[in-house]
Amino acid sequence: MNVLFVEDDPMNRRVVKDMLDVAGATMTGAESAERGLQLIGEQDFDIILMDLRMPGMDGIEAIRHLRARGDAKAALPVIVVTADTAVDLRDYCLREGADEVLFKPVAMDSLFDAIGRLLARRPGGMIG
Repeated sequence: MNVLFVEDDPMNRRVVKDMLDVAGATMTGAESAERGLQLIGEQDFDIILMDLRMPGMDGIEAIRHLRARGDAKAALPVIVVTADTAVDLRDYCLREGADEVLFKPVAMDSLFDAIGRLLARRPGGMIG
């Protein structure tokens, strides 16, 4: 499984990478939404983890750009990972194109459960 984690905080990227390493997943980190969108154009990913609040382009705007692509990558599953606890934030993210929302600090079991659910919905099911 190849995961892209778009997150401006290097410590958060490291923590999630360590979790994904346990599952044998490969994680590519991007420090900005702009860089994340560039990587999506250059590489193949099974799932995207997207921070919500970042300098420059935020996670929602990045999801909108992703969903507007005219190719299969527009349908990549996206999990928003955020420390923001605003009321109705989850519903807002889902309306704007996210597939799931996890709140920081992210627990390993919650992360793996969300990834498993989203990948199981894809044609062909789980990735090996």
